[in-house]
Amino acid sequence: MKILNQLNDWVWGNWMLVLLIGTGIYFMIRLDFCPLKNLKFAIGDMVGQRGKSEKGEVSPLAALMTELAATIGTGNIVGVASAMLLGGPGALVWMFLSGVLGMATKLVESTLAVKYRRKNAKGDYVGGPMYVAEAAFRRKKIGKLVGACFAVFAVGASFGMGNMVQANSIAISFESTFGASKAFVGLCISILTILIVLGGVKRITGITTILVPFMGGLYLAGCLVVILTHLRALPEGLLCIICSAVSPRSVGGGLFGMLTVNQMQAMRWGISRGVFSNEAGLGASGISAASADTKDYIRQGYISMTGVFFDTIVMCLLTGITLAVSGAFVDASNQTDCNLVVLTAFRSTFGSLGEAFVSICIGLFAFATIIAWAYQGEQAFLYLARPDHGIWYRFIYSFLCLLGAVCPLDIVWTLSDLCNGLMVVPNLVCVYLLSGELCREIRAYHFDRI
Repeated sequence: MKILNQLNDWVWGNWMLVLLIGTGIYFMIRLDFCPLKNLKFAIGDMVGQRGKSEKGEVSPLAALMTELAATIGTGNIVGVASAMLLGGPGALVWMFLSGVLGMATKLVESTLAVKYRRKNAKGDYVGGPMYVAEAAFRRKKIGKLVGACFAVFAVGASFGMGNMVQANSIAISFESTFGASKAFVGLCISILTILIVLGGVKRITGITTILVPFMGGLYLAGCLVVILTHLRALPEGLLCIICSAVSPRSVGGGLFGMLTVNQMQAMRWGISRGVFSNEAGLGASGISAASADTKDYIRQGYISMTGVFFDTIVMCLLTGITLAVSGAFVDASNQTDCNLVVLTAFRSTFGSLGEAFVSICIGLFAFATIIAWAYQGEQAFLYLARPDHGIWYRFIYSFLCLLGAVCPLDIVWTLSDLCNGLMVVPNLVCVYLLSGELCREIRAYHFDRI
């Protein structure tokens, strides 16, 4: 564990954050700020894509919902609280900035995933960084090796961060709130997962298309209610967040009690938690984007890009403001307990129902992540194995939900976090190699602005 923790700390060290943020800055400039200029049109186009695919195919909107299901998780709730505890209120500003820059990275990597995808034996689209790698290198053997490395890391991340860690979060939350045993919760998750994943990508995207808007709307409504009931504290909260992000020495007062941090801490934790939330640069979401029934790969890249906007810029920002105005950082008796901070925020408005609300939201977010990663992990697995071995992956994946719910996960968390970080290197190497021509295409692209 000591060796794994040291390796994980190195992989997710400052060099990784500089690489991811630097990539976002590089592509934002190289794309002539098209991700920001065309964000309004991308969102409008995303909304207008409902039902625009052939019957039985995966629509562009359904592909986006699967991407969002994989990224929207406990990081949007507890992750924001941990960023603001460790980096102060100003971490929220840096988290917002990482989301803005992450849109450029996500646009490029998702567009490439759709551009270089293929059709499998069943006639379904399959793609992702594995296939992008084959196109990035002239020597096919090198491309296949890089693609295989990414696939191995993606499978590891799917079993750990995408599955067992999420099941464990649900089990702990439901046990503390509703008194349900971890084994029972894990068994229920395992059964639901196998029933869904056996239906393949079309059933998974069908579920996420319903689940993601519902859970997102429910959670955002809860946040807005908390903010409205503490409206008088909103100006103070926003001022504290902005000032602490730019001040060389930031001391939280008033709404943040005696929380004391500096600007570098705010930057480090805000950026790292933002990257963890939206996963821009990791490449796995390109696997879901490639499943869309569309011939316009740039348009699908833009639709995929809106996922970063909703995940980090909307949900994380609203979570942070909710935590700030509620006084949760002052009222929480243990300033190192992120869960307690979140619970305190919602209790301030909903009373005893606040804990149940948070637990239900965590359960929905985590389960959506489980079923979305089931597809992404399977596609990475099939890149390494025979096509008829996919059924084994589905059964093993579903069983791990039960195992994750009842077992201590220290080593699983570390290994899966390590796999998450290791996906970045092969993904970004290929993205940079193929970005020249693609950036020119994106700059020349125009939406039908009707």
